[in-house]
Order: sequence, then C-alpha cells, then structure tokens
Amino acid sequence: MFESLGNKLQDILDRVGRESKLTEAQVKASMREIRMALLEADVNFNVAKDFVAKVSEQAVGQDVMGSLNAGQTVVKLVHDELVDTLGGKTAQPELKTQGNVWFMVGLQGAGKTTSTGKLAAHYKKKGRRVLLVAADTQRPAARDQLEVLGKQVGVPVLKVNDGETPAETKRRLDEYLKTDYRDLVIVDTAGRLQIDEALMDQLAALQTELHPTETLLVIDAMTGQEALNVAQTFDQRVQVSGLVITKMDGDARGGAALSARSVTGKPIYFAGTSEKMTGLDQFHPDRVAGRILGMGDVLGLIERVQEADMKAMEAKKPGDFDLEDLLNQLRQIRKMGPLGDLMKLIPGMSRALPEGFNIDEKQLQRIDAMISSMTVGERRNPKIIDGRRRKRIASGSGVDVQDINKLLKMHEQMKEMMKMLGRMSSGGGKGMRGMKPPKMPNLPPSAMKK
Repeated sequence: MFESLGNKLQDILDRVGRESKLTEAQVKASMREIRMALLEADVNFNVAKDFVAKVSEQAVGQDVMGSLNAGQTVVKLVHDELVDTLGGKTAQPELKTQGNVWFMVGLQGAGKTTSTGKLAAHYKKKGRRVLLVAADTQRPAARDQLEVLGKQVGVPVLKVNDGETPAETKRRLDEYLKTDYRDLVIVDTAGRLQIDEALMDQLAALQTELHPTETLLVIDAMTGQEALNVAQTFDQRVQVSGLVITKMDGDARGGAALSARSVTGKPIYFAGTSEKMTGLDQFHPDRVAGRILGMGDVLGLIERVQEADMKAMEAKKPGDFDLEDLLNQLRQIRKMGPLGDLMKLIPGMSRALPEGFNIDEKQLQRIDAMISSMTVGERRNPKIIDGRRRKRIASGSGVDVQDINKLLKMHEQMKEMMKMLGRMSSGGGKGMRGMKPPKMPNLPPSAMKK
C-alpha cells in the first residue's frame, strides 16, 4: 500500500548530500519534495504540514550524529517523525480477565464483519473464550456472514433478531453467558452508508445498554480523506477507543492510514493484510515506518517464521535432503504468506525489486502436486524414480514428464547446495564459486509479474 510513497521518499532522501552539516537550503529543498510526496499519497494537508515543520526544525544546522552522514541523519529524523505520526508505541485494546465487551463500528463496506471474524480468530489463538454477537440488522446477509465466519474460526455467534431492543439484546446476552462462560464478547454493529442520525442513535442506545470496554472503528484504507471525517463523527457520538485499518494489502496511496492517528488522536490497533482469517496484524508504527523507508521489517519476518513452526525447515543432514524435506519446506514457507510480501520484509529488498513485483504462487502449488503424487519411498530416495514412475507421477499431478525431470534436477542442485553449506559451516568448505542456483521447474516468464 505504501509502495509508491516509500519509493518517492527513498529517492528524495538518497539525493541528500554527504555534508558534515545539514544546510538550511538543503533541508528546505528536501522537505518541499517530502511534503509534495505526502500530499500526493493523500496524507491530510495539516498532517503533512506539521510533519515537514517538525523534521525541518530538528534538521537545520544539526551536526551529523556519530558515524552517520547528512543523508542518513535526515533518514533517521524522517523515520522518527513517521513513527510518531503513526502513533509512537504499539498499542493494543485493553483486555481484562473477564467482562470484555468490544464494539465494532464503521461505515458499510469497510470490512467490519470480516475484521470481527479475524479478531475472534486472533484472540481465540491466544486462549480467549470468544463470543460474537451479530447485531447488524440493517444488512440482510450480515448476520449470516458472521455466523459463517464464526463456524470457520470455531467460536459461537449470538444473532440479534429483527426489531429487538437494546435492552432485550442485553438480557439475551446475559442469559447466554450464564450457561456458556465467555471472557471476550465482540459485537458486530450495523454499518452505515453515510452518517445517518437515526442509526447513530441506535448505536448509542446499544452502547448504553452493553457498556463496551472498547469501541473499535474500522476504516477502509481505500476511502482516503473521507475516512478521517467519518472517524471524527463516530468518535463524537460513541467515543472510539482505537482504529482497525482494513485493506492494507490493496493499492491505496496510504495517506488515510498515515493520517488517521494524528487526525483522530486514537491509536491504530490492527491492520487488515489479506482476505484470510489470519490476515490481521498488530499495528507497529516503527515497523510500518521502516517499511515505508525501505528498511524492511525483520521482526515481522521473524514472527511469521515462528508462527509457521519452522522446525520442519531444519533438514536432517545436508546429505539427507530428500524430496520429503523439500515438500515440508515449501509448505512451511507458504504458511508465512505470499513470497513477494515476505521478500519485502527484508531490509533493502523493496527497492531492489521492480515495482509491482510478485511471485507466481501457482508454481509452488505445481511443485507441491508433483511431490505429493510420489510414494513415500520415491520422496525419500528419488534415484528409484525411473521412466515408468515419472510417467505415473506426471499423470497424477497433471504435468509433463519434462516437468518431473526438471524438478528432480532442481532437487539435486539444492542437495548439492545443502552439502556445500554444511561443509562451509564446519570450516572445511572451498566456497561457493561456480555453483549455479537451482532453477524452478517449468517456470514461465509470467511467473514474475510486473
């Protein structure tokens, strides 16, 4: 989402000279470009103006810090101000041992119901006993949608009936909790097409009855500056405690998300990163700022590795790396998310990759299918795969025999690479000069899309 803004900011900062001091002319020229880049990214005008003013004030005449040159000093100042603009420290909703009731509010189409399901999955994984309340009586399919999501993540759903009063909803919820204890209740309220006074009154009445401990406003990152006006209106009526930014994986310019914290004064708790129920990440201002400036997100990458349980990534011995190990590695890597997204978490990689870079996930599925069509014996000892077996495997996985040949060749190259890495780690290696990297089988030119 921040790709275009990030590239522009990085280009501007790259042009800052390598002087021992930052001159006023240097700073003014750079800050003018940064302000334009922020405005083009749909950042709120006042936020962009304050941002540039604060960085300029700190940068003019400042001595280079330690071993940093002038350009690196400006990068540090811009990074620190980005972190501050995005909220400073990471914030999360307050969770008590019991009695947690969270309201999900927002405009219709912002991704509120989906985010409710994602939150349920997120906190269930942390050991919370979650109950979802489908209180969106305005959109016909909303309650059914939440019920489907509840089954998907394995949590119960209490559906509010048409015409039900807030007092009746409160009574039914209390009765439910007496028979089935839950320590986190997440209420999906009715979305609005615009700020509708009658619907806002209904929301306020439900809030008065249920006394939510958190009120989370869901903002669609694609809606631009209008989202900020909506946020202020909701906050005036129902006292929003935090924000959830959805569709962060889209091609929005990013300005609304960048402005949300400054304009509303409310912390961003979560960011929606995909359509999947696992596509909800805690919002870390420092990590987002780092990614905007091309510094990557090493901590984010480490967390994804841990969540994917990378024990299966550890091959038994370099010489014993068989096709079963390769299959396990591919599946564990795919659990971590799209490879294109993972690569951009590596510092500097976002600048090295062409704009719009992506990896064909279907190619990984094809390799998975080929290995899955083999017997256990064939995976563990690929040398027994003769011509007859290759035909059978190709037929079972829907590919050509040539693709099987390429897969086996790729595996041999990977095996040799593993052996060489093993020798290098033990101190007896001769380096990796002349060794060619393994090629993916049947990789079409369109696999790396631009």
